[in-house]
Parts: sequence; structure tokens; C-alpha cells
Amino acid sequence: MATVSTSMASTAVFTPRLLTNTTHFSPLPNLQSRFSAKTFSPSSKLAVSAPRRSSLFQIKASSSEETSGVDAGEVFADLKEKWDAIEDKSTVLLYGGGAIVGIWLSSIVVGAINSVPVLPKLMELVGLGYTGWFVYRYLLFKSSRKELATDIESLKKKIAGTSE
Repeated sequence: MATVSTSMASTAVFTPRLLTNTTHFSPLPNLQSRFSAKTFSPSSKLAVSAPRRSSLFQIKASSSEETSGVDAGEVFADLKEKWDAIEDKSTVLLYGGGAIVGIWLSSIVVGAINSVPVLPKLMELVGLGYTGWFVYRYLLFKSSRKELATDIESLKKKIAGTSE
């Protein structure tokens, strides 16, 4: 018996798999072969056979192409149009290259810090402390959440270059 669940653009089909005599590999030793069945209580037999029952279903997911609204050609055409609208392309390439080099250098620094035995745990404690402070300062109370929202909006306006 198959059960079908449909949600917007995707469909999931659960179909029962046929039982085969294949061997299931497990990192745990096979206790049934070592001990007789009399040493196990009925509750432990159910616990051993429970994983076998959960693997009886095979899950297949599919998506219909009709509802897919993203076309690769449209995306590339839009990107080409935006690239052609940029007047100073060398500056954009310079900033992009600088961003890539910055990410590369930061990964080297993080790798060097991670190789020192005590520093990774210290950095985790600093991050945990900052997260706790941030939650207390900006997220715990309603007035501070409003303040954070106004700060984010003002930062967006600064970055976008629009000021009212």
C-alpha cells in the first residue's frame, strides 16, 4: 500500500519495500548469535527488531516542473543586464577579489588559532559570553528589540545609500 503526501510543488511517495534476504551491516555485534533466545526478555526482542521495521519503507520525493518559477536563462540574462549597467567594472572586480583574499586570510588565521591547544576553547567561551550579552542586551526585553530593529533599519539605509 502506498501513501502519497502532496505539498505545493513537491510530492513524496512512501512505498513499502519488498523484504529480501540481504545482510544488514551494523557496528554493533550480533547478540542473537552469541546467546540463546531464552536469555533475552520479550521487551529486548522488540528493541532488537524495531530498526528492521523502520527500514521497510522506501521514500521517493519528486518535484513538478510546472510550478518551478526559476529559469536559468532568466537568471543569467538578469545578471548580464545588471553587469552591463555597472559603469566602473574594475572597482567591482577589485572589491570582489579583495573579499576573496580576505576570506582566504581569515580562514588561515582561524586555522592557526585552532592549532593552538587552549585558544579554541577560549574563543568558544568568548563567543558564548558575547552571545549571552547580545541576548540580554537586545533580545530579552521588548523595548530593546525595538531598538535593535531601528538600528538594523538605519544600518540598511546607510549601506543602501538612501537616507530620509
